[in-house]
Amino acid sequence: MKLLKTEQRNPRTRGLDRKSTLEILRVLNREDARVAIAVRRELPKIARAVDAIVKSFRNGGRLFYAGAGTSGRLAVLDAAEWPPTFGTPAKMVQALIAGGSRAVRGAVEGAEDSAKNGVRDLAKAGLRRGDAVVGLAASGTTPYVLGAMKFAKKIGAITIGVTSNARSPLARAANIAIAPDTGPEAIAGSTRLKAGTAQKMVLNLLSTASMVGLGRVYENWMIYVALTNQKLRQRGARILQEASGASVSNAQRALRQSQHDLPVALVMLKTGTNVREARRRLQQAGGNVRQALESQRNKQPRATRKGK
Repeated sequence: MKLLKTEQRNPRTRGLDRKSTLEILRVLNREDARVAIAVRRELPKIARAVDAIVKSFRNGGRLFYAGAGTSGRLAVLDAAEWPPTFGTPAKMVQALIAGGSRAVRGAVEGAEDSAKNGVRDLAKAGLRRGDAVVGLAASGTTPYVLGAMKFAKKIGAITIGVTSNARSPLARAANIAIAPDTGPEAIAGSTRLKAGTAQKMVLNLLSTASMVGLGRVYENWMIYVALTNQKLRQRGARILQEASGASVSNAQRALRQSQHDLPVALVMLKTGTNVREARRRLQQAGGNVRQALESQRNKQPRATRKGK
């Protein structure tokens, strides 16, 4: 472990306990500033991972995260955000954490040390060939995650490793290794800091870019947001007005007619179709809003499209 960068002592933060509060915060903030640069260097690999995930989804596959401790909790957080943000089915993205649900709120000692449990949890979740598995471990040595990755490869799933140690077993085991070099932590070995921040940034990139690729974002609007409370309904109405150019009353009417299905309401307003036709176009486009809208334009006679 002492050879791993994430376990080494950081020369820039020595004497941390002798500094004033403001000095401590400045030191920590300077270290945090290094994270975005480290993630930026991994963008080509992240792009490969996104393309693999999108391909899996288009072929009916699912995405699984596997992690322990901080990595597992970040995975649970990201997976929980997909359905309300992008309108995805609950089973489409799943997070497995060593120790199960108890480990989300507190430490479950020794849970990460079992490679067999990583295999068991993925098998229990019904992993299939063509699914995608993202294993997260700052050190890249967590047995639970390594067990899950080995099983995923055996099944024929695409494997993606997210770690802060490029030469770790996790990086070697993955089809695609994403390894931001975050270096030694401000507090030696406390990988919930820079390594954890890097993992959160990578997860944000994977989830957001994958959903853009599937057409569940229109322009830069969160068009599939779940309208489950007053705040979100107001947000949805505002998005619909901006994206369609419709008046407040017309946007509200379309939302009511579509039973508050925001993509359907948008297709209705931008194409002048009814609910049934809007749903049909979205279904044919696999839920891709832009494709559903462009299918209308592409069906028009060429002379009409050129304004003749």
